[in-house]
Amino acid sequence: MTGLPWLRRLSALASLDDGNRRRLYEHVRGARGAVSRDDAALALGLPRSTASFHLDRLVRDGLLSVEFRKLGGKVGPGSGRPAKLYTPVVEEIGASVPERHYDLAGEVMATAIEDLMAKGGSPREALLETAYARGREAGMAEPRFGDVLANYGYRPEADDDGGYSLVNCPFRRLADSHTDVVCALNGAFLSGAAAACGIAEDRIVNDNREGHCCARIRPTS
Repeated sequence: MTGLPWLRRLSALASLDDGNRRRLYEHVRGARGAVSRDDAALALGLPRSTASFHLDRLVRDGLLSVEFRKLGGKVGPGSGRPAKLYTPVVEEIGASVPERHYDLAGEVMATAIEDLMAKGGSPREALLETAYARGREAGMAEPRFGDVLANYGYRPEADDDGGYSLVNCPFRRLADSHTDVVCALNGAFLSGAAAACGIAEDRIVNDNREGHCCARIRPTS
């Protein structure tokens, strides 16, 4: 998933370089419910202190979340302290340099195809509507447009004229072989994100310069 920003994903991948930590993460991810430290330690044959240390590190690195709940159905005085339980935050982790978001492109295309199969209509319109809606979701989750651009790997840099160049394309390989489709998707996604952040959509314009994204952010009039 794309929920973790790029630097957090790199940190998460580095965290899983430790063998015990990776085994604990895989155990929690594969469990049917939340996992306690004692159960994880017993399942993997680790000392409780070791399991606790690595589980809490996975929480700090954004891979697991914590909840506190009394086990065994007991409540009220004398029922004991709530247990600290761990659940996975993300199911998959990927990172690339420069940053790419092929998962986002795949999600948009699959959703557009589902809409076409259910309702019919124009493939192009389905793609643009889906990408625009996904961009709005991204903008509503992060109201600063510059942060949306950074989080999705566009690497915005200020131009001399007061606008912004996007020096990385999050969909580079796809764009090289399916330029019209991917650039249309990209423009609609950026327009949706801009609209959600209160930025005029007409500031998203084409950019044909080599080594840049196919769009840039022009300055305000």
